[in-house]
Amino acid sequence: MGKPTLRDVADRSGFSITTVSQVLNDVPGKRIPDATRDRVRAAATELAYRPNRLAQGLRLQRSNTLGFVSDKIATTPYAGEVILGAQDAAAEHGDLLLLMNSNSDPGLEEREIRALQERQVDGIIFASEYHRVITPPDALQGTPAVLLDARSVRGDVSSVVPDEVGGTLAAVRELIAAGHQRIAFLNNVDDIPATALRLQGFRQGLNEAGRRLRAGMVVTAASTPGAGYDAARQLLDQPRAGRPTAIFCFNDRMAMGTYQAAAELGLRIPDDLSVVGFDNQELIAANLRPGLTTVALPHYAMGQWAVAALLDLIDAQADPSQKRQPIREEKLPCPLVRRASVGPPPRS
Repeated sequence: MGKPTLRDVADRSGFSITTVSQVLNDVPGKRIPDATRDRVRAAATELAYRPNRLAQGLRLQRSNTLGFVSDKIATTPYAGEVILGAQDAAAEHGDLLLLMNSNSDPGLEEREIRALQERQVDGIIFASEYHRVITPPDALQGTPAVLLDARSVRGDVSSVVPDEVGGTLAAVRELIAAGHQRIAFLNNVDDIPATALRLQGFRQGLNEAGRRLRAGMVVTAASTPGAGYDAARQLLDQPRAGRPTAIFCFNDRMAMGTYQAAAELGLRIPDDLSVVGFDNQELIAANLRPGLTTVALPHYAMGQWAVAALLDLIDAQADPSQKRQPIREEKLPCPLVRRASVGPPPRS
């Protein structure tokens, strides 16, 4: 038996070739009853019918492929979730994702974007290693594009980033709900959006609970375990009445250093000190003892959102009747992941 055709699906379902084609190609704007769509798809499944993607692409001027260009994201601990979210969203729409990693080399980055354009990808996701404000590469101009974990300094490209303020608020509220008054913040020293936004969220969390930010309770350092250890020692190596009972850390690596500092000083977590991190870096957060309560970055959801927004943009540009898509700057929630590092403050 030969390869099933649209005519075969039409005969099996009892509908015209035109109707079958419109259903299987998801032609927009056609008012086809759900029952008809179900029968057509069931017939296609029974016959193991596979559409001719090449012919569809030529007709719709679509390649059904999307480019994914990153600076260093493919080499970070978070790459899997970001890429998986994007791949799942692309596959759900019948598209493929072509991955490129530039290792922050501008020349290579431009060549990769040009190579994707030469292969006629329908659009490109440009992903950053971490939340940044960037000037998008000039090579992206003329191609539908969305930024992932980055925002355009010009505000001219749609983007998705984590809600840094909201994630920090969740952390501070968790510590306040546990009864803590003296809460410290180990912040990152680098001049990046997360540094300022997490400090904003920390202050906001204290303010909404009627807590004051005590002098010396915000310490900045490099976001590494060693620097986190040094900063935590600075906070904890003082009389009990003046040291914090809880520390919120810019990331899980600084929290790891805080665990080490507490252990050296004979402080038990969470009996003597509560600790909350940020990132939910599984190799750290889930394997510290006790497990680290932390805030998760929405990597999978950002990958999904970027593909969905890019496909909306591609569809809008392909249909002259649609209005120009507005620039979207999305902030996705950063959920709190509770483990065992938060408890009530020690009694005086």
